[in-house]
Amino acid sequence: MRRRDFIKAIAGSAAVWPLTARAQQGDRTRRLGIIIGPAGEESETKERITAFLQELKHLGWDEGRNVRIEMRASAGNASAARKYAAELVAFAPDVILAVGGSTIAPLLEATHTVPIVFTITADPVGNGYVDSLARPGGNVTGFMSFDYSLSGKWLELLKEIAPSVTRAGVLRDPAFPAGIGQLAVIQILAPPLRLDVSAINVRDAREIERGVATFARLANGGLVVTASLVR
Repeated sequence: MRRRDFIKAIAGSAAVWPLTARAQQGDRTRRLGIIIGPAGEESETKERITAFLQELKHLGWDEGRNVRIEMRASAGNASAARKYAAELVAFAPDVILAVGGSTIAPLLEATHTVPIVFTITADPVGNGYVDSLARPGGNVTGFMSFDYSLSGKWLELLKEIAPSVTRAGVLRDPAFPAGIGQLAVIQILAPPLRLDVSAINVRDAREIERGVATFARLANGGLVVTASLVR
């Protein structure tokens, strides 16, 4: 799905607010909280939020007229995410948009009643945010950023572009659940492709450099990069 269509779908979730709201918009001003996990000044983040707000307006929700919006950006800082989650819950919103998986746990610590719609989130089931994809349960629902089964396709592509490859070095963040899940899928699918898999931790730049250098000492190797919070 194209990014803009994806964002429109998210904005369309505002329809969760009762369909009769359009006829009742004059009754009271709705409240929307937005918490952003990535840095708010990043161009891609700005594009997403701009498109989201534009679609809200297209649906009839105008800030200052019938909706009030409070926005926070934690920039990947866990303590900031907890602080901002508490602030947004205190704002008493009708719904909270959580951009990025790092924002969901702090929100769930702060509330089990305010509806939360998440985006750009890996493995919401494995992380315990929802009971299942079909029936999320609780006060949380949203959109996964990718399906773990795609991780196996990376190995297939690696073998296609370099048939002589017999080893795959997988860069993974041991502290990031999505990267751990992707590595697990890769390890399962590697034997049929006759590939030996080695995990290379990516906690910091020096560790990446050492790990890749060690892996590269032997021939016929290729690299696969999984999800990570490390930049």
